[in-house]
Amino acid sequence: MAFDRRLPTGADRRVPATPDRRTPVRRDDVPAGDTGSFRFRSNAYRSTQGEPVVPPYPSRVDLHTHSCRSDGILEPMELVAAAAAAGVQVLALADHDTLAGVRELCAPGHAPLPLELLPAVEINSVARGIPQLWEGELHILGLGVDLHDHVFEATLERQRLFRVSRFDRIVDRLRQLGYPIDAQVDEMLLAHGPASGASLGRPQIARCLVAARYASSVDDAMQRLLVRGKPAYMPREGLGPVEAVSAIRAAGGLPSLAHFADAYDRRELVAELANSGVGGLEVHYRHFDRDTVADLAGVARELRLVPTGGSDYHGDGETYAEAHAALFVPDEDATDLFALLGRRHLTIRSEASSI
Repeated sequence: MAFDRRLPTGADRRVPATPDRRTPVRRDDVPAGDTGSFRFRSNAYRSTQGEPVVPPYPSRVDLHTHSCRSDGILEPMELVAAAAAAGVQVLALADHDTLAGVRELCAPGHAPLPLELLPAVEINSVARGIPQLWEGELHILGLGVDLHDHVFEATLERQRLFRVSRFDRIVDRLRQLGYPIDAQVDEMLLAHGPASGASLGRPQIARCLVAARYASSVDDAMQRLLVRGKPAYMPREGLGPVEAVSAIRAAGGLPSLAHFADAYDRRELVAELANSGVGGLEVHYRHFDRDTVADLAGVARELRLVPTGGSDYHGDGETYAEAHAALFVPDEDATDLFALLGRRHLTIRSEASSI
């Protein structure tokens, strides 16, 4: 399915009167189209503030990226080209609730890719009943899923429909608050609507708020209006963690718990997830400091989880090269992952040796 959000027209699109509220003032100091930084993502996932990881060599592996088929800003091929230019040899495109970008890159007749592409997806599972989770969610990466699994695609399509519903409710709420962004949403959908199977999310809404000059950056829009506890927040609907893990397993993929800095302190929760089928832990997230990476590596060893890692690149306020400079994923992460998925032997080229 495409971005098939149905927009109200005519009188329905007028901003409701708000006599008890001062109409928000547009931030005219913001250049049109400036999406600003994307810091909310690292803050929301508890970016750790200790000694940073210093890559011993440029990372040749990135197992967590996003394109504009979900909430990134680059076309899938643009992302692949940028990653290859940065020296990445194994890339997982893990858009939220969609494999559309991967399918485009793997379509018959598509030009050969300059790197090894791993089909992947990220599912924002709704973790009801689990206390003290940011926004009540656990994000599960599905690495190496089968592109031709029709049951899994039907599951993702249901997830995307939930996203459309939530997107509409947030846009409606913003209109009620005096932040109408219908014109900006129309423009965004027109630009990306033809992409079959693409999915919607709050980052697109944040960019529309920036384009409408109601926010100075994506981070500003998220923190003031869109994250949990803020005026335009709407709860997510969809799969729970165990359901997401089961769906990924059934599609032949490895479920990996993404950017969970609390894994060391919440080993019992991670152990429960492992017992439910989680087989990987994102140890090498680029916003984690050295101690956090070491702690999570210990959890992965203890629970026999494959350590994975990636940039979680979306593109707001930074190039892929800038994101890649802060990333280190050991070569063996990719070789171990490919072995676990039963794939062919993977050769990662380095100046000194092949791994």
